Amino acid sequence: SRRHKLYREELNLTSPAAPLLLRPEASWLQFHLGISREGLYPRSSPTVSRLLRDMQDFTTISADYSQDEKALLGACDCSQIVKPSGVHLKLVLRFQDFGKAMFKPMRQRREEETPEDFFYFVDFQRHNAEIAAFHLDRILDFRRVPPTVGRLINVTKEILEVTKNEILQSVFFVSPASNVCFFAKCPYMCKTEYAVCGNPHLLEGSLSAFLPSLNLAPRLSIPNPWIRSYSFDGKEEWEVNPLYCNTVREIYPYSNGNRLLNIIDMAIFDFLTGNMDRHHYEMFTKFGDDGFLLHLDNARGFGRHSHDETSILAPLSQCCMIKRSTLLRLQLLAEPEYRLSDVMRESLLQDRLAPVLTEPHLLALDRRLQLILKAVRKCIDTYGEAKVVADDTTQPKAPASDRVKLTT
Repeated sequence: SRRHKLYREELNLTSPAAPLLLRPEASWLQFHLGISREGLYPRSSPTVSRLLRDMQDFTTISADYSQDEKALLGACDCSQIVKPSGVHLKLVLRFQDFGKAMFKPMRQRREEETPEDFFYFVDFQRHNAEIAAFHLDRILDFRRVPPTVGRLINVTKEILEVTKNEILQSVFFVSPASNVCFFAKCPYMCKTEYAVCGNPHLLEGSLSAFLPSLNLAPRLSIPNPWIRSYSFDGKEEWEVNPLYCNTVREIYPYSNGNRLLNIIDMAIFDFLTGNMDRHHYEMFTKFGDDGFLLHLDNARGFGRHSHDETSILAPLSQCCMIKRSTLLRLQLLAEPEYRLSDVMRESLLQDRLAPVLTEPHLLALDRRLQLILKAVRKCIDTYGEAKVVADDTTQPKAPASDRVKLTT
């Protein structure tokens, strides 16, 4: 704290700063303005490429806890946490041009697999899974994961010396190995042994671009119909009732429109990454009931390359429905010249933390893709292609008025 106070006094940061001007060409603003009914960004988006570069290069001007951590701060009994290191320590970093990104630090090495005895809700959260999920989502042409990039952060200069949060300042310390470390107060990592450490100052992590604020672009958070039980011995109805989808189909908004098909898209995406922790989904209210689902919080993916958790595919296998556009893209990525693992490998090389995924994780994508196509074939054999494959390839373009309206 003394060091931080002296640092601020030296730079005269106690005096009021000149107001910052919002530049219309700022990559964060252009990203927000590009959100449409079709996805978070267009297929070929120079804005996203520029945003990724800016998140990698721009200087951090402030750091703080995220709002959900602030809301829960101090409201837990650390002795009751099953495995504190399993929950992610995350920070909000701000950059010039009003840019803001969620920073999730490295907590597990790439070559480590999640232990077999871990429950999904106490699993590690992985920064490289967030990066890989963005690339996979873009390859699948979903465009529902916010732009995410890897970066080496100097935890001293880019977090400690720019934060105004005294609680965050207080959790920094120097380890016996002379590395600068920090940890989170309750309800996350309650002890210094659950800290993350630089080497000695540099720490790699993921940066995910923030979406527009809720007052500009309101969103709903909705429980996933295929939510899992978050207890050690509980079961949800879908886990024991193979006809569960019949019940879901009778409930609005799953009874008509694209919502159920979007849930199945999300399940396919989660199965490829191995993410079992999809308890809720979010969507923009602007686009109505048929708007796309945001694929947020993907850090629990890519934990076990040696295991394929087929229960994640329950929405597909129980409902036997899939969008034609999704099926065509999956079939293309199963072709030898467009093999998913090869496309992912090439895409991930663009990130500065490459290799983002180990080779076994890349090869697992090909294996899981075949399992998805096998499940679709089984549905078609049972019900016929006309009932299984929903034609969404001839829908008219949404009018320009359906774009998210943001004011400056």
